[in-house]
Amino acid sequence: MFSSRHHFVDTLPGGFTIRRAVSADAATVAELAERTFAEWFGAQNSPDDIAAHAARSYSEAIQRREIEDPDGVTLLVESDNTPIAFVQIRRGPAPACVDSELPVEIARFYVDRPYHGRGIAQALMSEAIDAARALGGATLWLGVWERNPRAIAFYTKCGFVDRGSHPYVVGSDVQNDRVMVMTL
Repeated sequence: MFSSRHHFVDTLPGGFTIRRAVSADAATVAELAERTFAEWFGAQNSPDDIAAHAARSYSEAIQRREIEDPDGVTLLVESDNTPIAFVQIRRGPAPACVDSELPVEIARFYVDRPYHGRGIAQALMSEAIDAARALGGATLWLGVWERNPRAIAFYTKCGFVDRGSHPYVVGSDVQNDRVMVMTL
């Protein structure tokens, strides 16, 4: 389904659509990223750390650069033209525990809370895997907070295996992410 050469629209379960984000979507992706990150992790982190992380990671300018990066792909899921989920995939260096060839990272994978349990995450993961292959990847990896058992269970169900850990900084708080890997 995924095509690295053109903008596409695909229909997911429940009539949701998925498409490749374009530069004009930068503000939309930035808002969705900041909001979903704060919703999912705000209770376990200080407001100052959440705000610092958002400023360092999710600005419109940062999202525009990530969307336009030829080594990455951002896929956006919408319901009635309202953004509800996205994934960002990128080629690049991986932690030492990802000892496989041609690694591609799922840098962000967020589904808005009201849309959990509707099959969106599974469909989005399938598209992410296709996008990673289109980027030339042989291995797909991601970091997931060690205190997020729901996400770890989802990634395990998708076929990822735990290969180690690496630090992840939220504001001033250095946390530990599990590094999970899948062979494509």
